[in-house]
Amino acid sequence: MLAVAFAAADSRAQEARPSLDAPILNAYDYKMAGDAVRTRIVLRFDRKPEVNWFFLRAPHRLVIDLPETKFAIDEAELAPRGLVAKVRYGRMEPGRSRMILTIDGPFLIDDLAVLENETTAGFRLIVDLIATSESTFEAAMRERITSAPDSAGKAGDGPVTTPVDDRFTVVIDPGHGGIDSGARGVNGTLEKTIVLAFGLELRSKLEKTGRYNVVMTRDTDVFLRLDERVRIARRNDADLFLSIHADSIRVRGFGGATVYTLSERASDAQAAAMAARENLSDALAGMVEEEKQDVVTDILADLIRRETQAFSMRFARTLIGELSDTVTLVNNPLRSAGFRVLRAPDVPSVLLELGYLTNAQDEAQMRDADWRARAADSIVQAIDAFAKVKGGAGG
Repeated sequence: MLAVAFAAADSRAQEARPSLDAPILNAYDYKMAGDAVRTRIVLRFDRKPEVNWFFLRAPHRLVIDLPETKFAIDEAELAPRGLVAKVRYGRMEPGRSRMILTIDGPFLIDDLAVLENETTAGFRLIVDLIATSESTFEAAMRERITSAPDSAGKAGDGPVTTPVDDRFTVVIDPGHGGIDSGARGVNGTLEKTIVLAFGLELRSKLEKTGRYNVVMTRDTDVFLRLDERVRIARRNDADLFLSIHADSIRVRGFGGATVYTLSERASDAQAAAMAARENLSDALAGMVEEEKQDVVTDILADLIRRETQAFSMRFARTLIGELSDTVTLVNNPLRSAGFRVLRAPDVPSVLLELGYLTNAQDEAQMRDADWRARAADSIVQAIDAFAKVKGGAGG
């Protein structure tokens, strides 16, 4: 009996739990039990959560939206079990968090309820999943969309800093965030965490020069859509957009930094695969709306794109030149592919992969504050040189 597997949990009080008056919901004591036919999930909260949910397919997923939540979950409890193949969770935007359960095949929700604990303070979310046919899943998904048309939600606008003068504006875009953790290092480092630390370091160094307006697409652990990152750059009339990432690869021992520019035809198979992974960010976070692309219909707009691409390539080459003195680079470090986050038609845009988290040496370097400081210094020098050429920073 699945209920028996969780009965003991009701009698355990959680020690040192946050106050019930805390503005952020607290989730803890995640448990799963079941088999390939039926699985129960239980997640406890310090107070009653408002819950919304919907289905996604390819792969089959259950998306659970919550108020902004601090998750304190034992990673060991997230191992695949029963119908559940993968569990992800995190902050989507200020005021909203999300949990995504990837299910091994078509499924239905037999029961989803929020109940008050009997013997301890707080509430628990109980989700009972059952295996079903593909046609039944499709019908349930359509019914849910019809009954709750806004259930998929939409990410917010993200942090925006409007420049207050005519200094050269740099937008720093730490990749991933919130529910989208990105790559995971061999020693557990999360891409979203390390690139945010690097982005904040770079912002500090640029601001100290006094020559730049600096905008962060995110300065906390929050999810942003790819097109929203592009809009932040355009809304701030950015002179340069720099997206920061840390990749993973299955090739043993492969490491080093890479600089990417936008191209509809990838420079090589590895660049194409990397762009495909990064472009999945929205889908992995359960975002189902189509990106609204800029449509170029006149010659002037096309010329703007070409000039922007030329500036992007110029900065990319300058960046590689500066990084080569302080950072190990991959062979052929200048590469290109169809990255959605680099598609601003009027903002020179470059994506920097700091290294490979699947390489223990690269991971250790990225975790090292001194290494990050040296790498950030090199990027500042590259931006200085580019700004002088573009005529924005003076000096």
